[in-house]
Formats: sequence, C-alpha cells, structure tokens
Amino acid sequence: MASCCTMPVEVRLPDLIRIGVVDQFELEEPIKNIAKRLEKQRVIQHFNFKNSLFTLAQRANGDCLYLDANTRRCTIYERRPNTCRNHPKVGSKPGFCAYTRKPDQPR
Repeated sequence: MASCCTMPVEVRLPDLIRIGVVDQFELEEPIKNIAKRLEKQRVIQHFNFKNSLFTLAQRANGDCLYLDANTRRCTIYERRPNTCRNHPKVGSKPGFCAYTRKPDQPR
C-alpha cells in the first residue's frame, strides 16, 4: 500500500487546481510566479519550466506531502493528481512498479 506515495510525483497545473493549491484566477499569472509561490509554501520541490511539470514536495523520509503518516492513506485521494490515478498503468513498463519489488527479487 502507498508504494507510489514514496516516489517523486510530477503534476501539471490542472492537477494543482484539482488539489486546491492553485485557483482558476491564478491562471492569468505567469506559471513561473505560481511555481515560486508553491515552492515557498513547500507544496512543490521543483518546477520544470520547459515541460511545465511541477514535482510535489516530499517529507524527509520520502513520503508524499499528502500521505497520512499514520494510516498510510492519501489525504487528497478524491482530488489526487493524474500521475497517482494512473500509477502504475503508465510508464516505461505499464503495470510494473519498481517500488513494490521485494529486496530479494532480482531486478
């Protein structure tokens, strides 16, 4: 459970609107300004300007900012980003999640 919640999560602006950390009115601002605000608030840890991708912040232990430390459940599940909704259906090997591999399994 919650294996994808310990990986860096890349999101786009519509995801941030759905989560509720960006509102529709901010879309008139330059995206770089939105990224600066979210970095300052520690909602994101990185912004890739070329691809317009934000990377959600992680706690020191690698957990997603929105993962409840006690229950190990997503606190924004109904509003979660598309990356989370589609994990592990998308990627280089659909259906495969390296983070769920047991330590004794070969790579």
